Amino acid sequence: MVLSCTLIGMTVASSYSRRPGEIRSLLTALQMLETEVSYGATPLPEALAYVAERCDPRVALLFSRTAQELMTMRGITAREAWEMALNEYYPRSALTKTDRAILLELGNSLGISDREDQVKHLVLAKEQLKLEQAKAEEASLKNTKVYNYLGFLGGLTIVLILI
Repeated sequence: MVLSCTLIGMTVASSYSRRPGEIRSLLTALQMLETEVSYGATPLPEALAYVAERCDPRVALLFSRTAQELMTMRGITAREAWEMALNEYYPRSALTKTDRAILLELGNSLGISDREDQVKHLVLAKEQLKLEQAKAEEASLKNTKVYNYLGFLGGLTIVLILI
């Protein structure tokens, strides 16, 4: 009983500890995309595919799926492809609705403006995600220990009540 409650607490705590790392990976991937768009002058589908191959596997799905959708030549916009990929990626991620909203907003500007404007939107999204990362790290430090102890102590309490 104590072990199962402890594992439940650890599971909840792990969601708090996963989010900062995932945001960090997104920031790195967005930096790569910014570099490809601004300095490499790479077309968006190719830039997204390049980033997907080289970024953290936790976030690669978002970029690879968007690139796949754009390369199918079905006539969808970059925003639609990004949104479809985000809808597939988000449920498996540790991101919050705020993080998702930032990424959706970024998708609204992909592929519809010149290079400089897209870079500005990428920089803005990165800055917003950096703020969310700081909040996530703070929440992780606070809540990880709380849920670990809560799981253990909850299990111990149940055992004591049953005795």
